[in-house]
Order: sequence, then C-alpha cells, then structure tokens
Amino acid sequence: MNYLIPAEEIRREMAVSNSRFIATLAPVTGPDEARAFVARVRKEFADATHNVPAYILGGGNALTEYCSDDGEPAGTAGRPALAVLRGSGLGDVGVVVTRYFGGTKLGKGGLVKAYTEATQLVVRGAPRAERSTVHVVRLVLPYPLLERVRLLVPRFHGDVKDETFAADVTMNLQFPVDEYPAFQGALQELSGGKLHAEVIETTQVLVKIKQ
Repeated sequence: MNYLIPAEEIRREMAVSNSRFIATLAPVTGPDEARAFVARVRKEFADATHNVPAYILGGGNALTEYCSDDGEPAGTAGRPALAVLRGSGLGDVGVVVTRYFGGTKLGKGGLVKAYTEATQLVVRGAPRAERSTVHVVRLVLPYPLLERVRLLVPRFHGDVKDETFAADVTMNLQFPVDEYPAFQGALQELSGGKLHAEVIETTQVLVKIKQ
C-alpha cells in the first residue's frame, strides 16, 4: 500500500494570548519510534507547561492512533491534534504540540482552536514523501539489447540500480509493484520472449513529492 508520510522533521511556532505553542512533526515508523520521538521532544521542552502528543502509525485503512491531553482539560488538546493528522492524508506521522502558558486562560474552546491551529500550521509546512512498495528485479541480457532495455525501464517508472558487465550484462532494476507486470510484458515483446526479469526482493522506499 502506498501512502504519504512526512519527508523530514519540522517545527512551527505561534502565539495565542501570550501562550507559546510549538508544534514539532516527524515521520515515525512503529510504536517504539513514535514513543522515542515524543520522549525526545518532552525532554527538550521539559520546562513547558504541556507537551501534547498525537500520532498515526501505518497508512490507508491500516492505522494505529494515539493521543494524550497531557494535563490539559479532556478533549481539548490531543484529540484536536489527532483530528488534524487524520485529515492531512499522512501516515507514519507524529506531532508534539508544546505549550508555554502565558498567564491568560483560553477556555476549552480556545484550547481546541489553539491546538488545532498549531497542528495545522506544522502539517501545512511539512514536505511529503510517498512510501511505495517496489520490486527489485534482476535481468541478465546480451549486450545488443542493453540500450533498448535502458530506454524501456523509465517508461514503467523504473530505475536502474546497477549494472555488471561480464559475458552478458546483469542489471538490477527497481519498479513500483503495479508497474512490474507491464514492464515484464514489454520486455518479452522486445526480446521475442527470451528475457525475463526475476524478482529478488520486495521492499518499501520513500520517494519525495515535489510541492
């Protein structure tokens, strides 16, 4: 399953009635990494009034979610932050919204608005990457077909990872899973049925999205 995640950790800050809200957002893969991210931000801002965490693990329909109000009134901090993450379309994403109390109480409605806006601010600024499932394939071919195969690969959003030159050429290629069957068909047509690319690994990679 392909889905978007943050490409890197970022931070944004805003002020509401003299309270500082510092939102830190990062890619997190798995519960251990998510908890470590939250712990690191809490340590960095150990003197803050609140460090409110929320995260979503996985993507698409396979999600694990977590949030905490960290001492704010129930439902005014963690849930609004999590709601913004849900609406962002991002997976494997964590946020900690740090608050330094400025002396003016915001009320429950004001807190919900502030935590929502702080999370929206950092989500809007986050560069995106796509977590894609790919096949890494190996292809052994004769030299006369090398240039034609090199031209064929990008037609199916593939990449040439490396080439080894001996009696024949061995190419290691990478394709999105859904593009591989079409490449295989085109390869068969190109070679008169003689060439076949063998899948040696299926893995996930991150592809940064241009914004």
